[in-house]
Amino acid sequence: MNYIPPKRSDGTLQHRRKPLPWPKDRPFKILSIDGGGICGILPASVLAEFETRFLGNRSIAGHFDMIAGTSTGGIIALGLAHGLTARAIKTFYVERGPLIFPETNAFGRFLRRFHRYRRYVYDSRVLEEELLRIFGDTPLGDATTRLCVPSFEGTHGEPWIYKTPHHPDYKKDGVERMVKVGLATSAAPTYFKAMPNNGYIMVDGGLWANNPIMNAVTDALTCFDIDRTQVLVLSLGCGETSFKVDPARAGGGKFQWRDVIQAAMRAQSLNALGQSYLLLGKENVVRLDAPETPTPIPLDNHRRAVIELPAMARALAEGAGHRVESLFLEEIVEPYHPCIPARAS
Repeated sequence: MNYIPPKRSDGTLQHRRKPLPWPKDRPFKILSIDGGGICGILPASVLAEFETRFLGNRSIAGHFDMIAGTSTGGIIALGLAHGLTARAIKTFYVERGPLIFPETNAFGRFLRRFHRYRRYVYDSRVLEEELLRIFGDTPLGDATTRLCVPSFEGTHGEPWIYKTPHHPDYKKDGVERMVKVGLATSAAPTYFKAMPNNGYIMVDGGLWANNPIMNAVTDALTCFDIDRTQVLVLSLGCGETSFKVDPARAGGGKFQWRDVIQAAMRAQSLNALGQSYLLLGKENVVRLDAPETPTPIPLDNHRRAVIELPAMARALAEGAGHRVESLFLEEIVEPYHPCIPARAS
């Protein structure tokens, strides 16, 4: 008989967390990074631009109290919290991306689209090998920055957020390997096989939180004694996809609504952003993303991503650079110390 583990939600605490102290005169700065496959080149490039322009090529991670990332954004978040610069992460995407998403000819692309109707099309073992090159066996608890990394658990059909032990109540995830967390958050359906996890089945966090901004904001306000006016957020996207319900969709079926998943992800992102604006004030949230387009870069199209996204990142950094500098980059945050040792059982 196959073992079925209990729901993770069964262990949810039934009381409010005791907030940890936080200085009233110090902001709580959050970096939030959306999912988007190889289009993670965009947020990585934006951050690399800020490092070059304002930080003397030092890592930008030291300027944030918490980093949230989903899917490819989760991998970027893990990389920053592992000590990498954004420039190094961008280089990883540019150089290793063709191994993870190998190119093919027009007929090969047609076959991939066909096969995606019945199974995944990329080998997650390649991604695992590449992540191992970066993280080795490093546990999540060794992260140098607080992290929130959404995934989705398929055995019970529940959201799942990997968190560093930045609160005494967070006792489970610190021992998880960063490689495992990266694979869990980025197991995009039809692209990669879902990741087995001790009886659980982990799927891409983009199913429910492709934009993780509210996961981070909620966690910060829950875990720390801070006022919402102290919270500042830099939110980075991987490219907006336009979606409108035209007459054909309005009366159509599965064929007309075949891109409904992308529509749902876009709606989730807009809703999460709207909630953060209402809660924190729009002046405390900086959102940077590529303009909406009817021809977005597919999340596995490395060729287009490398050509188009670095230039877009330079334009975004040029337009918002001084606001980002004044809100986030003038001071380094206080060092993060986990509440629970990383290798505790």
